[in-house]
Amino acid sequence: MAKPKLVLVGNGMAGIRCLEEILELAPDAFEVTVIGKEPTPNYNRIQLSKVLQGGTSLQDIILNDWSWYAERGIRLLTGESVVRVRADERKVETASGLSVAYDKLILATGSSAFVPPLPGAGKPGVTAFRTIEDCRQIMEAAANFSKAAVLGGGLLGLEAARGLLNLGMEVEVVHNSPFLMNRQLDRMSAELLRAALEEQGMRFRLGKTTTRIFGRKRAEGLLFADGTKLEADLIVLSVGISPNVAFAKASGIETNRAVVVNDYMETNVPDVYAVGECAEHRGIAYGLVAPLYEQGKVLARVVCGRETEPYVGSMPYAQLKVSGINVFSAGVVQGGDESTVLQAYDALRGMYKRITAENGRISGVVLYGDTDEGQTLLGHLKRRAKVEVLARTLSSGATPGSAGDEAATAMADADTVCGCNGVCKGAIVRAVTEEGADTIELVRERTKASSSCGGCSGMVASILRAALAGAASSATPDPALCDCTPLGHRAVRLALEKMGLRTTAAAMATLDWRTKDGCIVCRGALRYYTGESGATAHNARLILHVGAVPGSGGLEENQAAGMADRLSQRLADAALPRTVQAAVAGLAAEPIGILVRDIGLVRAPAGWELYAGGYAERPVKQAQLIAVEPSADTALEMAEALLRWYRAEADYGEPVWRWLERTGLYAARERLLDAEAREAMLVEGVAASDGRAAIGI
Repeated sequence: MAKPKLVLVGNGMAGIRCLEEILELAPDAFEVTVIGKEPTPNYNRIQLSKVLQGGTSLQDIILNDWSWYAERGIRLLTGESVVRVRADERKVETASGLSVAYDKLILATGSSAFVPPLPGAGKPGVTAFRTIEDCRQIMEAAANFSKAAVLGGGLLGLEAARGLLNLGMEVEVVHNSPFLMNRQLDRMSAELLRAALEEQGMRFRLGKTTTRIFGRKRAEGLLFADGTKLEADLIVLSVGISPNVAFAKASGIETNRAVVVNDYMETNVPDVYAVGECAEHRGIAYGLVAPLYEQGKVLARVVCGRETEPYVGSMPYAQLKVSGINVFSAGVVQGGDESTVLQAYDALRGMYKRITAENGRISGVVLYGDTDEGQTLLGHLKRRAKVEVLARTLSSGATPGSAGDEAATAMADADTVCGCNGVCKGAIVRAVTEEGADTIELVRERTKASSSCGGCSGMVASILRAALAGAASSATPDPALCDCTPLGHRAVRLALEKMGLRTTAAAMATLDWRTKDGCIVCRGALRYYTGESGATAHNARLILHVGAVPGSGGLEENQAAGMADRLSQRLADAALPRTVQAAVAGLAAEPIGILVRDIGLVRAPAGWELYAGGYAERPVKQAQLIAVEPSADTALEMAEALLRWYRAEADYGEPVWRWLERTGLYAARERLLDAEAREAMLVEGVAASDGRAAIGI
């Protein structure tokens, strides 16, 4: 039987990442054709400036070389432009006359450099900076001319200017805003950046409106609205991008600024999807890598017929290296009703940090020079955390530039390091300690960390150094689940999630179980992990022990019973990995074994004390104090959050004490004491009703 035909129009980063996700989910499901406009295989467009700057070749930024396509049986058509989609015939047509049939079609055509409607913009000596061909033209011009003007003071404009300096040209950057990178930076950080770039040899004309490119046979310079002019032999346009959607619009596919898609990346035409810069979701067309990769994960599951959460949008952020200088920004950085709640400047080391808030919640972040805190602050921003969460940073005496290797060591394994590719610290540490990745290049190859924008490369290097020195924690070893499989609990869970397996039989068949029907250990684990009917057959449940001192007047007993009843109701939907022994006591003196229970709540003079990690059998473990809360409601919320976190992260059959040791007592306290993180744990924990989805913490 012939395989369904999957056609991907676009050979760029977003489209190929989506295809990689599809091939991982269903490696042999489709006959794949990729159509790309450029003559090269997939390359990292973000790193294009390094080619221009010298010292980096095209081969160095190739993400998937020719052999990658061949080994996977992918038909790659380069140098071809699609001009029409014939949805009634399920075909796409190219400018050269090729007709390619499809069953499912993904549009990932990206964007082109925006060419402003300036008189003279079509003259020789004017070029954009977006493709390998643009790089070639710029380098050719640099060999014959001496003065260059870059129109646009955003990231790409500044990177182009750095490259032109390296090529020996005099460079002046023209920007219509009064400060550089005005969409990502506030004025202070922009001024610091300008001063640093001027030391590198760049010159700037800010707040200038260009009206014309003058010159007789070729471009000779720029004329401004105030009557002044700038002479230049080469003019590089870097003033924005425009989604490539003309052929889609002509083919009856709904477009606005870009191709309009729903929460599952579907267009208005059946079996036609869009992803990346050419897609417009809920009125937004994203131009940064991380949102495009998030879209690709959702679309891959849709194309493969797997259940998936919808794509609901992303919080754009920029973690960049501009001419060797690290900058990070997210959220609202200027304008609006925000107020500055934290601002710090270290002139000696050139470090700057500013955090803004609206209505008492973090709304924006700008970091300059040292961006190691970026992903942590982004997490606060995504949760709309209250500004009080910053108090820990202030009380620790942290200053810009104090993160570095110490921050790398202090990070939890679950903390995100590379936002573009969703790589956490633990994955990097495992690549170093278990896979021998002892250079940043090998770490990048194994994990994809720092392989896109490169903004996280400093933190990746710090984690690498810590891991090589034995100072970085890593996930505990994952021994085989049982004799029926070499896979451990975490490997099984990951495989089930990626492959969308929902029954024990399907899991055993797909994962090559050694024994046909498994054993009592793996059957129970698979029923639990898949959420299959009967997943609670192992009888794991919450057992509550309630105590009160006889003759205490009844108040403490009522309080304890009420707390126990509320906790039981809150966790009624939770299929636990193991029976949990919980205790609730109205007084600390009550003889119900609080300190040898999995979790315990006890009334104390200061409120309610929360304990976790006790165990009454061998090896006997004493429960650890997690928190003391004046409010009974908050204490109850903490207990629920802890158990939902345990439910999502623990291995089947793993006791609370072992899970808590693996997670880390300090990390558990930090998460549970953070009201915003706790709220997210509760919301996501309730949503994960099948017991398999991990809480995003």
